[in-house]
Amino acid sequence: MAALAAGVIALCAAVVPATAQDPAALRVCTTGDYPPYSVSDGHGGFRGVDIDLARGLGETLRRPVEFVPTTWSSLKTDFAPLNCDIAAGGISDSPARRAFSDFSMTYGTDGKAPITRVADADRFATIEQINRPEVRVIVNRGGTNEEFARKNFPDAQLTLWPDNVTIFDEIAQGRADVFATDSVEGRYRVRTHPDLTVLHPERPFDSFGKVFLLRKNDPLLAAEVNAWLAAQTATGGVDRLFADWIGPNATA
Repeated sequence: MAALAAGVIALCAAVVPATAQDPAALRVCTTGDYPPYSVSDGHGGFRGVDIDLARGLGETLRRPVEFVPTTWSSLKTDFAPLNCDIAAGGISDSPARRAFSDFSMTYGTDGKAPITRVADADRFATIEQINRPEVRVIVNRGGTNEEFARKNFPDAQLTLWPDNVTIFDEIAQGRADVFATDSVEGRYRVRTHPDLTVLHPERPFDSFGKVFLLRKNDPLLAAEVNAWLAAQTATGGVDRLFADWIGPNATA
């Protein structure tokens, strides 16, 4: 494992010219609304697992990192016009996204799990329990959460919510019943909403890879990003970042 990590770190160094002058910024599109991957501080700054990975990539490539705000619903139209090199922030591998970007290697896996009020935990544990006319499903617009809800809960009452932050307050206040989102996000959100619970996060409804989106047809960029992610995966860097955010002794 140590040899692998050394090899991919060396590759990162090899693809960056040592004599580069005034390197262009590494432009990273991110939504800032998907902890623990990407969180906006409300003042133009970002933090999170993917944010730290992107910053580390920039340091390795000796390029300053510039984060470019986007949204899940506009990511497809924003990615090329905003001249982003990569997009990061809890992005799932999906066929629709391959139409406008290339993908990095998979650096983690996740799946959709339901979030509901603690008192209703027994009512919404399965797709069959949720997919009923009387159940009020809420979902943020434009991403894989919406795709999952439309596919699996066609008989439920579906509300499209404009952001992925205040959506949890809608459930807590009783204006919606359940939200299916990435289990990792669910584990983070219930830390800040003790009246909510994420159900069976270790056994989500599905499974998919987490990736960075890459500018299309740029093999050098792909090699740089994949070398960095491989190094962080091999040395436990990714696991340590997640532990900081959602582990039993989380500090983030």
